[in-house]
Amino acid sequence: MRNKKLVKEWISAVQEDRQKPMEQLIKAIEEKLPKEFECCLQTGMLCYAVPLSFYPSGYHCAPGTPLPFLSIASQKAGISVYHMGLYSDPKLLKWFTEAYAKTVTAKLDMGKSCIRFKKPELIPFSLMGELAAKMSTKEWVETYERLYRKK
Repeated sequence: MRNKKLVKEWISAVQEDRQKPMEQLIKAIEEKLPKEFECCLQTGMLCYAVPLSFYPSGYHCAPGTPLPFLSIASQKAGISVYHMGLYSDPKLLKWFTEAYAKTVTAKLDMGKSCIRFKKPELIPFSLMGELAAKMSTKEWVETYERLYRKK
């Protein structure tokens, strides 16, 4: 894992019945996620972000903060994955929703960037790893600059 100590501490704070699925989810994501993304905590979530050393401008909503890309949360209703690429890239969203429908029998529970899993046993770990690999750090920064940075 990218930051074993941080991940281990974060998982240990998650309710016990979610710890194993979280470990599996994190492993699936980290195995495929481009290596430039760094693991950190942002707003209480485990986050994979573009480090300031790669993108010094950082996140415009929180100056001096690495640019978030993918986050994992344990919330009241279940496990959530926030993937900013899904929010900003219609082609990626289309790929994911189609792949999800082919992989999981349950209906996709999703917001703009948030994928919610109420039942941890229904998390498609392999698909989540595939999703993590679909956008490089450079592609995410270019997309972010094009869509969200003030000109």
